[in-house]
Amino acid sequence: MRDRKAAKTTDMFTRHWKWIRACSLIAAGLVWMPILNAAPRFSTELIFPLNPQHNHAPAIVECPNGDLLVSWYRGSGERKADDVAVYGARRSRKGGPWSEAFLMVDTPGFPDGNTAMFIDGRERLWLFWPIVLANTWESCITTYRVASRYEGKGAPKWDWQGQILLKPPLFAEDVNRALDERMRTAPLPEWMTNRVAEFRSTLTNKLYQRLGWQPRCKPTVLKSGRIVMPLYTDTFSVSLMALSDDGGETWFASRALAGFGNIQPAVLQRKDGSLVAYMRENGPLERIRASESRDEGVTWSPVESISLANPGTGLDAVRLQNGHWCLIHNDTTEGRHSLAVTISEDEGRTWRWTRRLEHQPGDKFHYPAIIQARNGTIHAVYSYFVAGGKSMKHAAFDEEWVKAGH
Repeated sequence: MRDRKAAKTTDMFTRHWKWIRACSLIAAGLVWMPILNAAPRFSTELIFPLNPQHNHAPAIVECPNGDLLVSWYRGSGERKADDVAVYGARRSRKGGPWSEAFLMVDTPGFPDGNTAMFIDGRERLWLFWPIVLANTWESCITTYRVASRYEGKGAPKWDWQGQILLKPPLFAEDVNRALDERMRTAPLPEWMTNRVAEFRSTLTNKLYQRLGWQPRCKPTVLKSGRIVMPLYTDTFSVSLMALSDDGGETWFASRALAGFGNIQPAVLQRKDGSLVAYMRENGPLERIRASESRDEGVTWSPVESISLANPGTGLDAVRLQNGHWCLIHNDTTEGRHSLAVTISEDEGRTWRWTRRLEHQPGDKFHYPAIIQARNGTIHAVYSYFVAGGKSMKHAAFDEEWVKAGH
């Protein structure tokens, strides 16, 4: 009798537990359903109020604790203004306003320039920027700082500062060969038209080969662990990659990406391991430039043009968690008044989806940087120049927002 009662009690408890579990699953489904079917997300805000100084060339990272950290340079000008320094701001993962701007780098008596950042596999923050030695882009030297403590208030606590010193291999030979091909197939940038002989002579000068390289877009860490740091020079209007196989302890140069006007690369890696570099076009071709590498960034294919417009302005790109690629760029052939994001679902072979973040003739929205946070949100920051002053602007959105505006 007692056994039958116990069995009945157990059976009732089992049925009751199954009912509770089913209700829990239904409730969970109801909780998750709005998230799965949520409307596309989009928001923007200025990182700091409009400022009369020149604020330009941002970078952005998501810290391990979920905070966002942004860098840019600020001063009374660019390369010719010795008061230019690198500033930063952060926003808590919990939301709320951006912090007050804080000083990250100031090289006394010298301008500091374009910023790029990333967080390595040891969760160290890296900041890259050029020090402009003689108030000319040709005199830049790419410098970096590393910090292991950077999640508190204010500036990171820097552990180390160094320079990336490079000897580009076969530089004169590669650039001369590319120049011959370019002169056969397409017009040169206007500044080169009457200076070809002078240009060829300068190619052999070791000082010009080794100085002038500066960053713009974030590094890409390959599946092998190699760090690919994109660099460019205005001396020759070409690009190359600084490569490191030891976590940034030492660096060596790739072969040149010589398209004459192709600068400020952003690098993405395909599933098959090959790399694609997308570059600003500083010449008459008015299209984003591209080159590919099949040896982890050491050598690169001839620089080509793709279908997307470019008016001679910076861009950036990120590989999304689902494997799609997202490119942020000025989508016109003239001016910086329109800024768009474009999605590729086939690793850059086609670009199907485009939506504008900004469009206002007379204003400038440019030099973007883009990342995807661990929660899937895409974050972009860019220089925001309007009649009342200059700032950095932050946009947060998802892929569905881009596609919804197509």
